[in-house]
Amino acid sequence: MTVETKVALTGDVRSYSAKMKEADWMADFRADALAKLEELPMPKPDKTKIDKWNFTEFPVHTVESAVYTSLSELPEEARALIDVEQQKNIYVQHNNTPAFLSLSDELKAQGVIMTDMFTASREHSELVKKYFMTDGVKVDEHKLTALHAALMNGGVFVYVPKNIVVEEPLQVLFLHDDAQASLFNHVIVVAEANSSVTYVETYLSTVEESKGLANIISEVFTGDNATVTYGAVDVLAKGFTTYVNRRGVAGRDSHIDWALGLMNDSDTISENITHLVGNGSHCDMKSVVVGRGKQRQNFTSEIVHWGLDTEGFILKHGVMLEEASSIFNGIGRIAKGATRANAEQESRVLMLSEKARGDANPILLIDEDDVTAGHAASVGRVDPLQLFYLMSRGISQHEAERLVIHGFLAPVVSKLPIEGVKKQLTEVIERKVR
Repeated sequence: MTVETKVALTGDVRSYSAKMKEADWMADFRADALAKLEELPMPKPDKTKIDKWNFTEFPVHTVESAVYTSLSELPEEARALIDVEQQKNIYVQHNNTPAFLSLSDELKAQGVIMTDMFTASREHSELVKKYFMTDGVKVDEHKLTALHAALMNGGVFVYVPKNIVVEEPLQVLFLHDDAQASLFNHVIVVAEANSSVTYVETYLSTVEESKGLANIISEVFTGDNATVTYGAVDVLAKGFTTYVNRRGVAGRDSHIDWALGLMNDSDTISENITHLVGNGSHCDMKSVVVGRGKQRQNFTSEIVHWGLDTEGFILKHGVMLEEASSIFNGIGRIAKGATRANAEQESRVLMLSEKARGDANPILLIDEDDVTAGHAASVGRVDPLQLFYLMSRGISQHEAERLVIHGFLAPVVSKLPIEGVKKQLTEVIERKVR
C-alpha cells in the first residue's frame, strides 16, 4: 500500500511542527517517521483482512475549532459526561484544538503535569522525549505507527512525580464534532515510583458520520510500586477507519489496570498490550464491546510477562448486533525466566442476529515451566428460551433483547474500577441497543 500524505498536509511535517511551536527534536522525530513509511509493512491483525481498509486518505490533517472559557459552553452531550460543578482536573480537546484545561493548584504544587502534547513538548521537553515512542510503542513497528508519529495532531501528557497520590481522577474529553477532522492523538501517562493516578478519557463524536481517520496511541508507564488506573470510553462515529494502540510498561510491584468501553460505530483495529517488566508487577484488563450495523472490528488484548511473580488478567465481553463482526484475540505470553507468573483470561461474545459474527481466540504462549495459566472463551447466539421466558411475561422482543444484552455485559461493567466509566458505559450501551 502506498502512503500519500501530501493530500492531507499543506507543506511538510516540519512546517506543521513549527506552526505548533513544538520542541526541535519533535520536528526531527516526525520527519524521520515520515521517511520510514514506504519501507514498513501494514499490521496484520489475526483473522481480519485490512488490505482494502482506508488508513491513509483523509480530507485534512487538522481542523481549527473553538476553545472554551468554561465547561458550561460544551455541547449537551459532552456536559452529560462531566460533573461541570465539581470537576477540577480536566482537559478538553475540540477536534484537533486544545480547548480547555483545568488543573488544581494543589496538584500543580506537587509537580503533577497535565497538558496538551504540543505544550508538553515545549515546556517539558526532556520528559516527553524520554517517553514518546521509545519503550512503549515504537515508530517502526509498522506503517500505522510511523504514520502516527509523523502526523500526530493532538493528545495529552500526564506526569505524576514520586510519592504523589492523586486522589481524584484526571479527566480528558476528546470531542469530535467536525466530519472532516481526523484524530492522530497521542497520550502519555507516567506514574513515578510510589505514586498513583486514575486517568479517564472519553472519545465522543457528535456527528453521525465522519470522513476522517482515527490513529490513536496511548503509552502508560509505572515506576516501582506505582499504580495507574486507565479508563476509556470510545464512541467514535461511523465512517472513521480507526486504529487504536494502548500500551503499558509496568515496573517492579506496580499495577496497570485498564477499564475500556469500546463503543465505536466505525471499523476498528484495537490493540491493548501491557509488558510486565518488573518483578511482582500486575495488569488487569477489562473491556466491553458492542458492535452494530456492518462494522468490522478486531480486538487484541495481550499481557506479556517478563518479571518474576507477575500477574495478568484479561476479561472481555462483546455483543454483536445486526451484521456486525468482531475478532477477540486474548494473549497471555510468559517469557523464559518469568517464574511463578500467572496468566488468566476470559473472552465471551454474544451474537444477537443471524448475520452477526463473533470469534474469540484465547492464546497462551508459555516459555517457562513454573507458572499458572488458564483461559475460557465462548461464542454463541442469544438463547431463544431466555427471550421466550421474558416475552411470556409481557415484555416485547426488543425489550427482552435489551435486557439480555445488559445482563451479558454486566459481569464486566460491574467490575470496572472507575464509577464514572461504569456510568458512561451504561448510558452508551443503552443508546446502542434502544
